[in-house]
Amino acid sequence: MKKGVIIILVVLAVLVFWGVGQYNGLVTKQETVEKAVGNVQTAYQQRADLIPNLVATVKNYAEYEAGTLTAVVEARAKATSVTLDASNLTEENLKAFQAAQDEVSSALSRLLVTVEKYPDLKANQNYLDLQSKLESCENTIANARRQFNETARQYNTAVRRFPGNIIAGMFGFDKKPYFEASEAAQQAPDVKGLFE
Repeated sequence: MKKGVIIILVVLAVLVFWGVGQYNGLVTKQETVEKAVGNVQTAYQQRADLIPNLVATVKNYAEYEAGTLTAVVEARAKATSVTLDASNLTEENLKAFQAAQDEVSSALSRLLVTVEKYPDLKANQNYLDLQSKLESCENTIANARRQFNETARQYNTAVRRFPGNIIAGMFGFDKKPYFEASEAAQQAPDVKGLFE
């Protein structure tokens, strides 16, 4: 009888240690995802911080492009009002955040195309510095999104894989969404007329 009780206690202890290890592993992966969300938001915020300086610089040269400048400022305002809550990261929240950021990207693209009409502006050192910083920010954003997707993949795999899915289900560890390419990125750019 004592031997049976000892075996049951040992099995229970092993299960408890296993469960604690699984739980702690999921917590670690969840924290990594939340850190990656913060890194993405920081990268987007750096871009948003550059926009007022870029708009002011372009405004001095491109006085007839008020509509384009206004679109950039409005897109920035909308994008900075949409934030991600890492603890409540749903597909809908991520899509809303991504849509707002895509609007900024689109407005900035239109602005940069507009700048092509102003050779003096393209030669302005302040503008060139801002354009270089913006390019750097875009690279940082792409890297942060890639890193987020990788950490989300690792987390999602741990949440879905047996036997970790048992602990995940018991303690509410839900699958995280991924950043996806925007609809505009799915289309090849229209270059017709650019080389004529």
